[in-house]
Order: sequence, then C-alpha cells, then structure tokens
Amino acid sequence: MDSPSPHSTSSSASRPPASATSGPAQGSSGLAQASVSPYLDTAPLQAGDTVRLIAPSGPTDEVSLLRAITQLESWGLRVVVGDNVRARHPRVRYLAGTDEQRRTDLVEAWCDPDAAAVIALRGGFGAMRLLDGIDFDLMRKHALRPDGRPKLLTGSSDITALHQAWDHHMSVATLFCPMVGNDPFKNSTVVPAEVAAWLFEPWGGRELGFPAGEPQAGERAAPIDASSAPPRPLSRARTLVPGTAKGRLGGGNLSLVAAGMGSPELAGVRELRERSGPSILMLEDVEEELYRLDNLLVQLVRGGWFDSADAVVLGSWQDCAEVDEVEALIMDYLGEAGIPIVSEMGFGHDPDAPSTPLGVSVTLEAPARGRPRMWVDET
Repeated sequence: MDSPSPHSTSSSASRPPASATSGPAQGSSGLAQASVSPYLDTAPLQAGDTVRLIAPSGPTDEVSLLRAITQLESWGLRVVVGDNVRARHPRVRYLAGTDEQRRTDLVEAWCDPDAAAVIALRGGFGAMRLLDGIDFDLMRKHALRPDGRPKLLTGSSDITALHQAWDHHMSVATLFCPMVGNDPFKNSTVVPAEVAAWLFEPWGGRELGFPAGEPQAGERAAPIDASSAPPRPLSRARTLVPGTAKGRLGGGNLSLVAAGMGSPELAGVRELRERSGPSILMLEDVEEELYRLDNLLVQLVRGGWFDSADAVVLGSWQDCAEVDEVEALIMDYLGEAGIPIVSEMGFGHDPDAPSTPLGVSVTLEAPARGRPRMWVDET
C-alpha cells in the first residue's frame, strides 16, 4: 500500500502553537479557530452543578437510565433528564426517538443557561443525523456558562460526530469518555472514578491513558488518589514510530471519522493544519474486521485526514482484528509518513477505557525504547 506524504514532524515539538483566542471565535473563512485549552487550573464541574442527560443516539432502558442518574447524583450533581430520553423511533429500533426529538433535547440541553455540562447517556448510532438541523450560531452563543467558564460535552463512540461538530463550529473542548448508561459504569471497578477525576479535577499536566504503575523519574503521575481509587490497569502503550509532537488532540471513533469525510465538519482537512496549527489525531473502534478497518483507513488517507497530523495515537480495538494486525495495517499506510505513531493507549471501547479530552493542547513523547506518554499541556 502507498503511504501518504504529510508534512514531516521531526521538529514538531519546537513549533510555536496555533494562535489562540479566549473563547469560541470565527475566522474570516467562517470556520472556528483554535482556542485556549480550558480547565487547566479549574475543574469542569463541581458539586451542585446542573448537568443535562440526553440520548442523542441509541435507545436505553429504564434500568440503565436510573443507574446513570444515580451515578451522577452520587457525585453531587443536579441531573436534568431530556424530555425525549425514553422515546423510541417509530420505525427503527436503533434510534432513541426521532431525529427531531433527539436534536431538540441536544439543543435545549446545550442552550440551558443553568447547564454546566451535557452528558450523553450512551452511543450506538444516530448522532450524525442531528447535525444538519442544528443552528450552530445559536449554540455558539450558549457555549459559556454565566460565570464565563465553557460548558462541557461528554461521551464517546457514536458521540464522535458531536465532538467533531463542537470542535469545528464552536472550537470548544469536549471529553471523550465512557458513558454513564453503558456497561463500563456497571462492570468496571475503575471507570467511574477515572471519569469523575476528569470532571472534578483540573486537566493541566494530567497524563492520558493507563498509568505506568510506579512513576519513573520525570514522569507525570495521574492525579487520582491511589489510596481511595481501585488499582487501574497498567499501561500497554508502545511506540510504533518514535518521535515527539505537540498539538491539539482530535479524532475519535474510526468509523465515525470516516463517515464524516466530506461533511462540513471535515471539509478542508488538507488545509486544517495551516488553519488551526499542529494536531495529534487519535483513533479507536469496536467490532470491525480487518478488511473493514482497511477500507475506513483508505477513506481517511484519500480524503487527506492524516495530512493535518503531527502524530497518530491508537486506542483500543475491542472485538476487532488482533492488535498486531491493526498495527501492521496502520504502518502500511503511515509508517513512512514521518510522524510519531503510538499504539494501545486504551481509550475507546476497552472495558476499563480511560477518558481523553479533545480540542486541548497535548504533548506526546514516543521514545524508541520505553513507554510512550501523552499529557495535557499546562499552558
């Protein structure tokens, strides 16, 4: 397979960051420009905050919904449930209500002046169907809380479509994390505490992925109190192509990123780096055979998505092909691209998946020997 030829990033760590603004902004092209990373010194949420719980994709059941509400309330949050969370599409079983019902809940939740965060109950399918009917000028006007802090959108998997839209249209950071209505919150001993740490602690300097166990000299330890939290799985991360990179973190679920190629949210991807500065792109997926992953990567390569990448970071490939097969496939396409590539960072559909902020500036160190590390920049 031919490799793409994006810019070389051998000196990406020394490049100046993209120009920043203090909040969501529009450039002369009409596209959102990069903004300052939020939540570096203050946490996104605190006890007493109001959060809106919605189902923008697949349907849920009453047990999962009540479990999600109980979990959020146990953190001291006030939970407002979308009017259509319990709805069902009249024709297809895989959608939680009609597009209009799900879109209404999403827009009303984001525009609620009392809401500190909008939390997706679960993924599945359907979030991308909502985008064309959203007035993003209106959404942008409601991107900040009354105290000036940005609101937060959380979710993963199918919610990748919303992460991309929030980044493109509003240039706001979001949190790619396990969802309160899904099995990890029921079965994992570490996911609830790990998600809570990203919601109730500042992000600046925090390391992404699974921890390494005992921190080595110079390493940044995750700010989770080990005395009160269950032991987290140890890092399996390894370097495929060594190097160092710094940039805004983007990406998400491979299937959703590929499905978005050609959409307004991913228009002009070949010029993205020039417009928004350095970027590090992450990918993960679930229940996809190797030939399907190959086809999805072809879409991204031919569409120029990787041309904006200063590094590529791979998460989990739950119930997909074997990890070494996925890595070999990635190397076929990107091994000669001149950018660092890291595998097995864990985010995505791993049963204990760590959370990952999107739209924030991060640094990646991928040594030829030793564990690669990525963390949120502190400034």
